[in-house]
Amino acid sequence: MRILISGASVAGPVLAYWLTRQGFSVTVVERAPALRKTGGHAVDLFRPAMNISEKMGVLPRVEERAIGTNRMTMYREGARRPVRANLSKIFSATSERHVEIMRDDLSEIYYDATRDDVEYVFGDSITAISRDGDVRFENAAPRRFDLVVGADGLHSNVRRLVFGEESRFSAFIGAYLGVLTLPGVSGLDGELLIHTGVGRTAGMYGSRRLGGARALFLFRSERELDYHHRDVPRQKELLRDAFEGMHADVDRWLDELDRTPAFYFDSITQLRMDTWSRGRVTLVGDAGYCPGPAVGGSTSLAVVGAYVLAGELARAGGDHERAFPAYERAMAEHVRGSRVVALSAAKTLVPASRLGVLELVQGARLVSALPAGPSRALVRLTTKSARFYNSMTIDDYPPSPAALPPGEPGMAPTSFGGLDAGRQE
Repeated sequence: MRILISGASVAGPVLAYWLTRQGFSVTVVERAPALRKTGGHAVDLFRPAMNISEKMGVLPRVEERAIGTNRMTMYREGARRPVRANLSKIFSATSERHVEIMRDDLSEIYYDATRDDVEYVFGDSITAISRDGDVRFENAAPRRFDLVVGADGLHSNVRRLVFGEESRFSAFIGAYLGVLTLPGVSGLDGELLIHTGVGRTAGMYGSRRLGGARALFLFRSERELDYHHRDVPRQKELLRDAFEGMHADVDRWLDELDRTPAFYFDSITQLRMDTWSRGRVTLVGDAGYCPGPAVGGSTSLAVVGAYVLAGELARAGGDHERAFPAYERAMAEHVRGSRVVALSAAKTLVPASRLGVLELVQGARLVSALPAGPSRALVRLTTKSARFYNSMTIDDYPPSPAALPPGEPGMAPTSFGGLDAGRQE
């Protein structure tokens, strides 16, 4: 059975890995000319995604490339003295299995785990999908596939072709995100520096293995701003308008906008679809149920969704009419919950009032000041996102024995030993 996946970032390679282990023939098409290494930003892998990565055999590489942010210095806009917090204490309080890693590094790790068993086609994109599985491309000759999966992100091309324009399903939640790479910045190994004020938060973090730093910008907007998601000059203009004059540190970061080798900008938007499957086509990760960039744990959700989709296809013997509804049922609660925690996280990270700013700063101060036991209790009460993603539970989908290479006893069907055990104690 031949399956085409559009997108080679995170969900695409993870899905390709598990489909291959289940005996399916997989092709991945990616618009970029090569694996994306454009800088990117840090993403979180929570317990279920860590468990899936471990079962894929890539967890040591994931942990090796963790950026290791463990200290935070936070300035409230207009205040002179910062608040310092121990992030290691916060992370250990929310989960004993958590990694913060650059998105491009994670993508490369998952790609390397699949490159020998999966056909990758770079520099091409899907232009049409028929009901029978005939697929047309911008460059390659037409081909027929049994199933097509859109794993091509928030601005999914597959979703647009099959379900319609993005505006039908997107819900702007009132904020924007910008990220830029600062290659010449050093001295921030393991530290997160934050400036926060009413309606805007800017931060910078770095580590030795990054070879520089990343600056992160989040700001509120009552209305959607006028720009195209590929109009980079306009995006930089909007970012300057939102943050100029906040602090001398932030102004220096903005000065790098025209020199940065990598820049990312997008609205913090949720996708709200009643179904993300139609005929022979389905969606996975941000393409189908993005809870919101930077606030929703969408990377962990994408890894889990890819694993579940492959498992349900295998369980149904490749019958998509059974597998796709089962996949949607298995993910429905996780998707709904992710939307709720994303809205809460956006309100916390970008306070809408002076009181909200003060609560954010005082919360960081209190966690650092309390002994380990009380601080863990406080963090568990206040970090909804981490609690939600760490508590997600999913079925075990053992690889098909017929699809395994001879002599791989470690891949024999077992209990997952972690996914079902993923509940918060």
